[in-house]
Amino acid sequence: MNLPVPLVTIGLLLASNVFMTVAWYGHLKFKAAPLITVILVSWGIAFFEYVLQVPANRIGHGQFSAAQLKTIQEVISLSVFAIFSWVYLGEKIGWQHGVGFSLICLGA
Repeated sequence: MNLPVPLVTIGLLLASNVFMTVAWYGHLKFKAAPLITVILVSWGIAFFEYVLQVPANRIGHGQFSAAQLKTIQEVISLSVFAIFSWVYLGEKIGWQHGVGFSLICLGA
């Protein structure tokens, strides 16, 4: 079964951004962990981001321009981060964040 290129591209970008967000911000709950450990674990997690991000861009390029791929990635990244910071880190998302994210998405 061949899935549409936009669906595959966006799905891979979504999954890669989940790994990226965990790699970049997941350690914030483990402040007692040694920094070198956090760095190495984050690199290990980020590997999977690249395993998904690179094919997403390769598959999507042609259907989307490079600028469109980057824009899609940024919008997904903000969305994933907002959910992650609320669910995992327990941070409240206020209306100011919504306005800021919306303006970034609008600009993109």
